Amino acid sequence: LCTRDHEAEEPQLSDWFNPEKRPDVKTTTDWFAPIIWEGTYNRQVLEKYYKRLNITIGLAVFASGKFVDQYLQQFIQSANKHFMSGYNVIFYILMEDFSKLPPIELGPLRTFKLCIVLRQHVWKDLNYIYMRNLHIYILEHIQYEVDFLFSMTVNQIFKNDFGVEALGKSVAQLHAWWYFGRAKNFPYERSPNSAAFIPFGEGDFYYHGAIFGGTPYEVLAFTEEYKKGVQNDARSGFKSAYEHYLNKYLFINKPTKLLSPEYNWDPNFRPPPQIKHVKIEWQSKSI
Repeated sequence: LCTRDHEAEEPQLSDWFNPEKRPDVKTTTDWFAPIIWEGTYNRQVLEKYYKRLNITIGLAVFASGKFVDQYLQQFIQSANKHFMSGYNVIFYILMEDFSKLPPIELGPLRTFKLCIVLRQHVWKDLNYIYMRNLHIYILEHIQYEVDFLFSMTVNQIFKNDFGVEALGKSVAQLHAWWYFGRAKNFPYERSPNSAAFIPFGEGDFYYHGAIFGGTPYEVLAFTEEYKKGVQNDARSGFKSAYEHYLNKYLFINKPTKLLSPEYNWDPNFRPPPQIKHVKIEWQSKSI
């Protein structure tokens, strides 16, 4: 593992990121975080830096019920090919029943670890069950094994290289459905009774729950906050969606890097001209 203070030596943003290459889209947030679009980044500059550090990247995914048969194999096989190619990668597969695991063949530098998902009878919400378990596994061992960690939903297929330009302290995914929409229509949690509440007139972007990443510490901080929010809401008889809690968290704790909808596109929609190079297709029909 690379040393934890490696941020200090990291290339300057201007060394690898050129927002002027994409005048057709928003490439920088109001808090100066880059929004990564095809053409804006120089992966070679980052490769030089990260290769020297010999980093390891984790990718956690939860598969339950029909999602195991339907999606897990193609998710892992496509990630094996396109996710952080050339780097050490550990796939953390969270499952309730290991006997359902499909055959998995991985290339060099790739390993996978099976993590049993433990349920509590009180909680039925699969997102909560997954996040609670992921929280435990990050604390137990993941934080010592990887430098960066992504959590992704299983109903996705990698189509092109998802590379080191996506690494950062806190990485959020812009939602393809809402990116081209108006902020006042974003489907935030609007009930003031919920921990996920964002009032009308506030909010930056609408983030997609299918992808969230960063340092293990940052992912851990979110899982902690999410668990707290769900538990507080449950005590007052309220329930909100996972994505609402994620959006509230990222509204308060601004991400340091945003991935454009090119990194997660719904193939049911014809890509507009701004979407030049789709990295992941999100199988929204399966929800």
